[in-house]
Amino acid sequence: MRADYRVVLDACVLIPMPLADTLLRMAEAPRLYLPQWTQTIMDEVTRNLIAKWGMPADKAQRREQEIRRHFPEAWVEGFEPLIETMTNDAGDRHVLAAAVRSRSDLIVTYNRRHFPPESMQTWEIEVEGPSAFLRGLHDLDAGLFVTKLHEQAGAIGVPLQRLLRSLAKSVPGFVSYFCEEQGIDLGEDERGASR
Repeated sequence: MRADYRVVLDACVLIPMPLADTLLRMAEAPRLYLPQWTQTIMDEVTRNLIAKWGMPADKAQRREQEIRRHFPEAWVEGFEPLIETMTNDAGDRHVLAAAVRSRSDLIVTYNRRHFPPESMQTWEIEVEGPSAFLRGLHDLDAGLFVTKLHEQAGAIGVPLQRLLRSLAKSVPGFVSYFCEEQGIDLGEDERGASR
């Protein structure tokens, strides 16, 4: 991977707040990858935050506006004509079409079964779950990755261990790997109380 490595983030990985925050921070300068998505993907994120997660509509819309402001280069357009040529799961053909249009190398999603290998081979696009993707980013530049995680924890006013416990709900495989690599024990918080 490299800083210009194009990665389409599916809606499902942009909905859980700690995970989305981590993924977006890793894409801020100095970035570890270049995120890509479409208005269709972002509409799905906003709709689900409101309907399934109970986020007030104005807050969900502000979140989308902030993402647009911080990542203007991430929005893929002109992918719609490609949708009908995709052969993966019908509900996620727009995601693969966006990856093809943006010349992305990877799609990050929880729904890997919606992107079977035979539908991806023609386009030479890989599919990974978010745990594997974060592990790859960590292995690319562990120092920068750790710095960004500490910045994330500081920005939301929690110790790193608490952030990692929150992330473990969405990416347990990555958190387990990261804690082992960094020698972090999540069994106790900053006051020494068992959690």
